[in-house]
Amino acid sequence: MRLRRRLALVAVTVAATPLVLGGCTTERKPAARPPDRVVVPSPELTLTPADLSRNVPLSAEVVPLVTGGKITAVRLVDDTGALVRVEPREDGSAWVPAAPLRPQRTYTAQVTATGDAGGTTTRTATFTTMAMSTKPQVTSTLYFGDKRTYGTAMPVTIGFDPPIPRAARADVQRRLFVTTSPPQPGAWSWVDDGSQVYYRAPDFWRPGTTISVRAGLEGLPIGAGQVGDADRTATSRIGRQVALEVDNATKQMRVLRDGKLIRKIPVSLGKPSTPTSSGKMVIMEKHQYTTFDTRGEPNGGYVVNVEDAQRLTWGGEFIHGAPWSVSDQGHRNVSHGCTNISAANADWLMGVTQVGDLVTFTGTEVRLQAGNGWTAWNTSWAQFVKGSALPVPADLRPAPKSAPPARAVVGGAPTPGPVAAGS
Repeated sequence: MRLRRRLALVAVTVAATPLVLGGCTTERKPAARPPDRVVVPSPELTLTPADLSRNVPLSAEVVPLVTGGKITAVRLVDDTGALVRVEPREDGSAWVPAAPLRPQRTYTAQVTATGDAGGTTTRTATFTTMAMSTKPQVTSTLYFGDKRTYGTAMPVTIGFDPPIPRAARADVQRRLFVTTSPPQPGAWSWVDDGSQVYYRAPDFWRPGTTISVRAGLEGLPIGAGQVGDADRTATSRIGRQVALEVDNATKQMRVLRDGKLIRKIPVSLGKPSTPTSSGKMVIMEKHQYTTFDTRGEPNGGYVVNVEDAQRLTWGGEFIHGAPWSVSDQGHRNVSHGCTNISAANADWLMGVTQVGDLVTFTGTEVRLQAGNGWTAWNTSWAQFVKGSALPVPADLRPAPKSAPPARAVVGGAPTPGPVAAGS
């Protein structure tokens, strides 16, 4: 009995073993493979000025060139760690320091670009500016004051001495900035000899517009052996709309405010030997008292004190009070090119006009010469934009001339068509 029980126990134990072994040999599933890592491409980015550049102009800008992304951060600091404010150009081609860089200083630019798929690239460039230049400076004059009120025809005008050579005008124009509020985009145009450049919109400025200007020319290389003289800024606003119209045929000046006639004034213009110019001028200066001294000038030689004088040209054409010619005003021309009006009318007109108001002369013996005053309006918009040294934005280009109507002969009468019955 004992042996039999012991055998039975052994048999149970042996019989149970295959069950345990069988559980250890069941087929296993392979372990899950970790997913492949996704590589996010980063944009390519290069900077100008390049790292370790030396003798960099004071007019330098941070110019990033990015492929496969866009610029998302730009930071510029000087060698003291102070942050230098930079502003992007409208097209994003460069970041312009808000003030000229200082000579013989070290600056560090850090630029980050973000790729189309989210990757980022950051580049850093440290550069040193040049010493204060000993080259001759081009003197610039910004004829747009700060905190003033101007007429609706006021062009932003910058004068240069000596004039800017044609090959350097694009570089100079890139450093001229205008912003308006509310926005009213415009364009720059050079006087042919390079002595002046004008900025205006296709139409007159809207009253109430604020205009901010910066001519960032300090240290700018200009042509061979010259640099810009200064960085100039101004912000002013546009006032009410006033315009003067002078007709030599009637010898009358019409004064209009907001398009409505408010007074007619008799005038005496330049006599045939010293005629007044015909064209669109802008009031440039206003003087309660001034002296005309023309000694040494052609057709001059006189000195006279005048009151209530408003300059129209560099050549010396003014509107002013002339009590000595009241009997001629409205009848005949006796001046040396100025517009003579009575003392009472001159005093009244000084209280109505602003620098920047348009004055149009018609019917005189000579035409206004480009650059003789602020002549930005003495041409069509299509002609004006041809004077830009840089491409004009597409939305500011003149519309192409429309094709002639169907069945029309260019330059002639319409081509005859079939005659309708009963005509």
